[in-house]
Amino acid sequence: MTRPASPRIVAAEDAATTAPADGRRKRGERSRRQIVEAIRALIGAGEMNPSAAQVAERAGVSLRSVFRHFEDMDSLYREIAALVEAEVMPLALRPFEAREWRGRLVELTARRADIFERIMPFRVAGAARRFQSAYLMDDYCRTISLEQTALKAILPPEIADDALLFAALDVIVGFESWRRMRQDQGLSMKKAEAAMRFAVERLTAGL
Repeated sequence: MTRPASPRIVAAEDAATTAPADGRRKRGERSRRQIVEAIRALIGAGEMNPSAAQVAERAGVSLRSVFRHFEDMDSLYREIAALVEAEVMPLALRPFEAREWRGRLVELTARRADIFERIMPFRVAGAARRFQSAYLMDDYCRTISLEQTALKAILPPEIADDALLFAALDVIVGFESWRRMRQDQGLSMKKAEAAMRFAVERLTAGL
């Protein structure tokens, strides 16, 4: 009759089996982090449409490794979007200090200037690909809807329900206006924010 292995032997065998698996998992997690950090760095440096090969080279991993962790570039962009959203959402959801809508609109303008500056490379990169990506197009539409909802929430009904007036305000405090002032017009962040606030105040003067 075969005697059962002692608990000490069983534990040693389990450890011997688990150690390689743990090592592979840790290496996989490290590679995944390197890949995500690589695409963030590439986009942040101005590479608006990095290829999988560029990501692999920057991360110091094989091209096969990129696609082993991310089945396509959309899944990689999905992870980047989640990280960026987690970074800026606390800023977007911060309670307003002003009690009346004009003060809150001023706060919103300053808040968006800060957020748009942080996410500008990633929004521009997404815009370059969204017409070839259902995920990026859906994410773009969702973001626009959230921004419009946030703007309406601080405005009185007579402004929020005025389609033309709201559309004009939405454009003024929207990302595309910020991008154009910063990139196309070459304004500094301070001047771009001042221009956005100037336009908002002029549009709402007398209301």
